Amino acid sequence: MGAQILLLLLLSTATGLGPAGLLTGLAVSVTAWAVLTRALVTTWPRPRTFGPANRVTLARATLVGGVTALVADSFQNPPPVAVLVALTTVALILDAVDGQVARRTGTASALGARFDMEVDAFLILVLSVYVATSQGPWVLLIGGMRYAFVAAARVLPWLNGALPPSMARKTVAAFQGIFLLVAAAGILPSMAAFGVVLVALSSLCWSFGRDIGYLWRVKAAFAPPMTDRVR
Repeated sequence: MGAQILLLLLLSTATGLGPAGLLTGLAVSVTAWAVLTRALVTTWPRPRTFGPANRVTLARATLVGGVTALVADSFQNPPPVAVLVALTTVALILDAVDGQVARRTGTASALGARFDMEVDAFLILVLSVYVATSQGPWVLLIGGMRYAFVAAARVLPWLNGALPPSMARKTVAAFQGIFLLVAAAGILPSMAAFGVVLVALSSLCWSFGRDIGYLWRVKAAFAPPMTDRVR
């Protein structure tokens, strides 16, 4: 919380971050603190320490809070694109670091993996909101797809099934942030940026579609015959 407040104050001084950005950044930080605290308390067995990998992810979450503040403020003030790109770039680089740290220190855990995934998903959502202001609302499909999947799983429990490891899934997920960052940086012509984001969305649809198809086949394979079901 202290690091997040310090980052927001630095952004306010350096970029003129307004009240909307400051309040949004604080709201994100408080929410992340509450959710993470609850996760640490309810996880069993309770972790003895937070762990070095989780500290890297927490640093990345702090940067994402800064990116969120800049995006929220961009609806009222011209965004400092260079600062937004710098924070996002470091956050994406750290995404490759925390996993390595977890494996090398033997501190990999389900909680750490979930924490890492949630930070990734939220960063992609925030970048989607920013890019949507120039490319159109359809870009929000990129950031919202994972959350739509989670919501659907509450209604269709078979979507909660275990998926086999997949390098293709990891690659598609990793490139979402990179593609959105390129589009957000404003270094490409509008049509080229449109193409980059369209490729990102298409690959994400393919990845989710493949996983949903796998889960459906597993469900069908283990479903009892109609004559054996209780009416």
